[in-house]
Amino acid sequence: MSTGAELQDQGVKLFMQRDYEAAADLFKQAQAAYEAEGKKDMSAEMQVNLGLVDRALGNYDNAAKLMMEARAVFAGMQDRSREAQVIGNLGGVYLAQGNTEQAVTLYREAADTFRELGDEERYGQTLLALADIQVRSGKLMQAATTYEIALDNIKNLNFRQKMLKGLLDVKNRIAGGGAPTVDKSS
Repeated sequence: MSTGAELQDQGVKLFMQRDYEAAADLFKQAQAAYEAEGKKDMSAEMQVNLGLVDRALGNYDNAAKLMMEARAVFAGMQDRSREAQVIGNLGGVYLAQGNTEQAVTLYREAADTFRELGDEERYGQTLLALADIQVRSGKLMQAATTYEIALDNIKNLNFRQKMLKGLLDVKNRIAGGGAPTVDKSS
């Protein structure tokens, strides 16, 4: 008999390989195992994973339902970090569905919570998602500012992010200015 964690790991591997149906089966098994182990929080995590599977398959309403149920569990546990993660994932569901306005609202809520919690990495990653929406909406100057703040909060930038940060630095040197500097010592 596999543990919830083992089933979860197997499900994540299948999800990353885009074998969504098989991943969903393992996430359901992991959810049952976590319930049996008395791990309500991890059971809710599996609901989020099942929601991500539904999002990938285009089952947006069910994805949102699963994630809202998981959000309620984390809110009840007063686990603001995991609740904010679910809120961000829910924003991704609405974005995939084409509801940009709701996605932006949820991403902002998640970003604000991450900032309040001092989680710079997740704050920056959530702002990147917001900036991507701003670009697609044609709000390029707003997106540039959002990207700049986001990239200042992410520790390990990927190649694309490093290039973007370099371009923003050049723009700021030429134009003077940019996003106000943030004192991270406090």
